[in-house]
Amino acid sequence: MSKLRSASEQVYLEVKERILSATLPGGELISEGEIASEMGTSRTPVREAFLRLEAEGWMRLFPKRGALVVPVADGETEHVLAARLLLESDAAHAVVRGPAHLRTDLVEALRANLDSQRAAAVNADVAEFSGLDADFHGLIVRAGGNPLLVTFYIGLRERQRRMTAKSLVRDPRQLQSIIDDHTRLADLIEAGDTDAFTASDDAHMRRVHGLPIATEDGAR
Repeated sequence: MSKLRSASEQVYLEVKERILSATLPGGELISEGEIASEMGTSRTPVREAFLRLEAEGWMRLFPKRGALVVPVADGETEHVLAARLLLESDAAHAVVRGPAHLRTDLVEALRANLDSQRAAAVNADVAEFSGLDADFHGLIVRAGGNPLLVTFYIGLRERQRRMTAKSLVRDPRQLQSIIDDHTRLADLIEAGDTDAFTASDDAHMRRVHGLPIATEDGAR
């Protein structure tokens, strides 16, 4: 790999991480020169990284003005959460219906992840926590054993992480409430209560992202 390509890759990874961790919020305008100066590189690798991020939909470039971090689109949160709920609920049902060791292994993995979440929460590390949050839900989907659904879920992970980080930056007090919600979800899987899991997962995701929560009669 050439030095230029290596520098471009480093800029790409760093700027994308800032977007996903909400360090660079949607709607912010940044310049090639600003990033080049911060990372100690020329503008060329920054320009290449920006073009790549634009192609992926994270940025919109404006010649001579800079790069706009694309905000979360209207309705995107609702759509992502609906897709996640379908996948996670299906996986939870598959785990509970399957051999006992699937449930035991999943609960063990979820609780190990929760330990890491608690450590990140102590340090109020939003970037680390948002990644662990995405991993927690990903563990559930992977345990369902459907590789097609796992691949689809991986495609949602970055959007999910960005939305969670945005919510945590807005209200850091959610760190503990998310841990509490995750603990309940792990307990429900251990108990084999898939109906309660689905309802709790829906309420959890909606609460984190500021969407209305369904009442007992189904209204929101």
